[in-house]
Formats: sequence, structure tokens, C-alpha cells
Amino acid sequence: MNPEARHAVCPGSFDPVTHGHLDIISRTSQLYDEVWVAVFHNASKNAVFSVEERVELLRETTQDMPNVKIASFRGLVVDFCKEHGVGVIVRGVRAISDFDYELQMAQMNYGLAGIETVMMPTNPLYSFLSSSMVKDAAKWGGDISPHVPEVVQRRLVERMRQD
Repeated sequence: MNPEARHAVCPGSFDPVTHGHLDIISRTSQLYDEVWVAVFHNASKNAVFSVEERVELLRETTQDMPNVKIASFRGLVVDFCKEHGVGVIVRGVRAISDFDYELQMAQMNYGLAGIETVMMPTNPLYSFLSSSMVKDAAKWGGDISPHVPEVVQRRLVERMRQD
């Protein structure tokens, strides 16, 4: 790793990726030389899309961001950071409840590996938005087009029809 380069990671489950996620990724890509978007395997969540599908959707929706790389990972985010030469974890924060949880995670990650966390306030346009809400709206036929890229909307609506 180039010691002068600044590398960050935006970790998450991204099931599905929303405009809120993409806003944080885009803003991070303007601040860091290289940004990894790490799609984590999370057995405790009931995923609509497989990890491979989420990686594919993220590649499609970030293709206009040349310094963004997409990968999947199982394990601790600090291990991902070590493996990829990343010094900063970037987390989007929508509300105080997010901050409380993210602060605990940031302190744990720093204690485990000395990895810093930057908490980026979400764009107010997306302060209410979550993947869970998008999935629920799609399940019941709601219009999710303002909240996700068109390719994600198409795939999510198709997936919900299958269930």
C-alpha cells in the first residue's frame, strides 16, 4: 500500500443498496483515494439478495465512481481493513439511534485494531431511508423508485413477485 494513499471502507449488508447508501459512498469517494464497499455476510439478517447479487448491484450502481471497489467479506471489518490496507471505516449516520450504535462499534474497532471510524451524517433527503423499509414497501407494492436506483427497483420488485 502506498503510505501516502488514503483508503476507506464503507461496510454494510446493502440488501438492497439505496440512494442513501450511494450518497455516502459517493461522498466518501470524493474524500479518499480508494474506497472499498464491503458487503458483509450477515447470517442474522434475512437477505432478499445473495451476497453475490448485492456485489453485482453495487458494481452496476457505482460504475461512475472510478476509485470505488466492491468486495464481499465474512468476519470482522477490522480484518477486512488489514487485508486491504484500509485505515478508515466510514459509516453513514441517520439519527441519534444510529450514532449510539455506531459509536460502540467504532470504539470496539479501534480497540481491536486501531482502525478509525468516520461518521458521516446522511443527506437529509435520505434520513428516514433504510433497506428494511424499502423491502417492506416493495413487498406490499409501494413505489420504491425514489429510494433506489432503477436497476435495484426492477430486481427487487421481480424478487418480491417470486415470493
